[in-house]
Amino acid sequence: MTEKTLNDLRYTQMQQWLVSVLGHSNFSLRPASGDASFRRYFRVQTDDRTYIVMDAPPEKEDCKPFVELSAVFQKSGLHTPEVINQDLALGYLLLSDLGEEQYLQKLNDKNVDHLYGDALSALATLQVCAASHYDFPLYDDTLLMNEMNLFTDWLLTRQWGVQLESKDKKMFNQVFSLLSSSARLQPQVPVHRDYHSRNLMFTTDHNPGILDFQDAVLGPVTYDLVSLLKDCYISWPRKKIEEWVVGYHDLALQSGILSESDEQVFLRWFDFMGVQRHLKAAGIFARLNIRDNKPAYMQDVPRTVGYIIDVCKRYPELHDLHQFLSPVCEAAGISTIHDLK
Repeated sequence: MTEKTLNDLRYTQMQQWLVSVLGHSNFSLRPASGDASFRRYFRVQTDDRTYIVMDAPPEKEDCKPFVELSAVFQKSGLHTPEVINQDLALGYLLLSDLGEEQYLQKLNDKNVDHLYGDALSALATLQVCAASHYDFPLYDDTLLMNEMNLFTDWLLTRQWGVQLESKDKKMFNQVFSLLSSSARLQPQVPVHRDYHSRNLMFTTDHNPGILDFQDAVLGPVTYDLVSLLKDCYISWPRKKIEEWVVGYHDLALQSGILSESDEQVFLRWFDFMGVQRHLKAAGIFARLNIRDNKPAYMQDVPRTVGYIIDVCKRYPELHDLHQFLSPVCEAAGISTIHDLK
């Protein structure tokens, strides 16, 4: 049975489930958003309102963390979808609709300070309040290292056909260890893990709406900050990013997230965390292309790898990674990796 057939069967089953949940069949369905996982989302239109239905095949996705964390984040004062109805066995959730305006579609030079101000305030709330309501799994060394290995396994080896020599493997192991150590040295807080412009919705009330939080963990304080400010889907000038980082550093001190003030240490944490995240993201984009037949994500590889190159130029400890990546990227046909604003 093909994946398309299975999806069609789940779509029919989902329609039947919605009839039982809503008590009528007077609704229409249309795709609501794409997803890098096996989940699908549809917008349900009835006579008087819209909903979102999540289709998460239970053999591939577990809806329980989404249901639990939605309640946790709402209790913490964050704007997440309300779970109106659920069937965890079948893998369907009926959710409130946070609208159709992603941050990615809304952001521009004129409104970015305001929109990011809302997102950074929400992030501080997440880091301060959510920890007391949920036992988050730890973003440990094993997970951090496994994520970075996606870069060498999927992007370098499988996508670009790079054969790593023993000295290259040694260099990557040293860099990965450095980045993992930096992450674990940071204050550990609740981490959304994908706090970026495609998972933040612009809402007129209680902005932003927050999506895709089911993989949240307890981890480095700068991780979600990197996701937001060094977004794989949109980029901003380095000077502007540093201003936002320093501003969040001050907010974190005021909120009790940080106990010691050192802007340079915080910026170094932020930069190293960015390299870890962008190694992971670039590897995932290649895996989505090769394994899952989702090639569209490859268009975001130049920006994502560009962030890595930019940071590596700034820190002597990452010089060897810079020396390795520059010719490899050129050979792969990526000519815009230095063209970040």
